[in-house]
Amino acid sequence: MAYRKRLHGSRRYNESLARAREAKERARLESPAPDYPLNLPELRRRIIVESYDFGEMTHHEINLYRSGRVDCYRVVIDGEQVARRMGWARVLELVRKAFVRVSA
Repeated sequence: MAYRKRLHGSRRYNESLARAREAKERARLESPAPDYPLNLPELRRRIIVESYDFGEMTHHEINLYRSGRVDCYRVVIDGEQVARRMGWARVLELVRKAFVRVSA
């Protein structure tokens, strides 16, 4: 037996979906406009890492600048651009991987 497309009832289902979409759009248009965020500063976050583990201090500065997306950053580490666009989770991954593992 070959697969047959069900025809009965699908028109009713499609009409109800269309009515739901129209109601949702109507509610969106009738509600007030959302508050959009202000213009973000050029330098959005700065992470400073100082490590004193082996007697000498190592210092790294991670600057996160504004990018084309609100949830992403342009990443500059110690004055060198690392990525044009990177999310917060990936930045934290960079920080985590920068620490070397030391045996006890």
